[in-house]
Amino acid sequence: MNRAANSEEKPRWLRVQFSKLLTVLFALVLTAGKAISAVTTAPAATTPNASLDWKNRVGNYVETHGPALLSAILILAAGFFVSRWVGELAKRWLSRKELQLEPPVQMLFVRLLRLLVIAFALVTAAGTAGMNVTALVASVGVAGVGVGLATQGVLSNIVAGLTIIFTKPFRVGEYIEMLGTHGQVTAIELSSTTLLHSDRSRVVIPNRKIVGEVLHNYGTIRQLDLSVGVAYSTDLNQALAAVRDILSRNPRVLKDPTPAVGVTSLGDSSINVAIKPWVSVSDFGAAGAEINLAIVEEFRLKRIEMPFPQREIRLLNAEVTAADGLALARQ
Repeated sequence: MNRAANSEEKPRWLRVQFSKLLTVLFALVLTAGKAISAVTTAPAATTPNASLDWKNRVGNYVETHGPALLSAILILAAGFFVSRWVGELAKRWLSRKELQLEPPVQMLFVRLLRLLVIAFALVTAAGTAGMNVTALVASVGVAGVGVGLATQGVLSNIVAGLTIIFTKPFRVGEYIEMLGTHGQVTAIELSSTTLLHSDRSRVVIPNRKIVGEVLHNYGTIRQLDLSVGVAYSTDLNQALAAVRDILSRNPRVLKDPTPAVGVTSLGDSSINVAIKPWVSVSDFGAAGAEINLAIVEEFRLKRIEMPFPQREIRLLNAEVTAADGLALARQ
């Protein structure tokens, strides 16, 4: 299952590498055509026997370069086999705990190593087959420049992804906020970073949008910001003790860091108590609802009053009666 998921979620840069490989093979075919035309001195046929002349050229080339072609094929096969073997060996070595490398970095190094081995095998096979290796390398360089210009956005995402992976401003599992969005980091790839919202929706952000922006990293825990108001006649020590007892009984609230509970402000109708416990990122939404419900039930049980907003109105002119006031209001 893991291998299937990884194969479905390959980053875009693999497509770029695959296109480069196709370009190399195309250049190899063109160079082979030049080599075939070089070993034959007969001019190109313009008669209906052109196909027969071409077959003669191919046959002549195979006859004169048969052992070289066989050696080139064996070198290519050995190169692909060695690239897989070297990739597996490098993967096991890079996955050691003492290196502390992120999975995207390990994948990058393994794939680059495989591509280098395959490229070396291609160049060696081309030289063994009698082709002009200099022209082949030049063709690959020109093709690489063209691919780079055509995929500037993808390459900038890859460079930004490498910057994120090596500088580590955030890791998988941490909760971050940036670019007007926030969420828990579920994947850091070479081209993009995926965030998970509390509503289970996903946000995919290109890495070039992340590097250089203001980033708020909450880590793996978050602090709730709750409050409750009590009447001025309430025993504050009893109310604070009740809140602390609720927090200590809730399994979602972390014991370390210690929850912060205290009087935060004196309102018009109530004394406001701040409640700021720490919870894990996954428990952030559920913990707040559970704590609020427990506070209401506990305060009702202990008869701790939570007053509603109220105003006291005084009449400055005592001679004006209520009836007179109503009469004036009707006018």
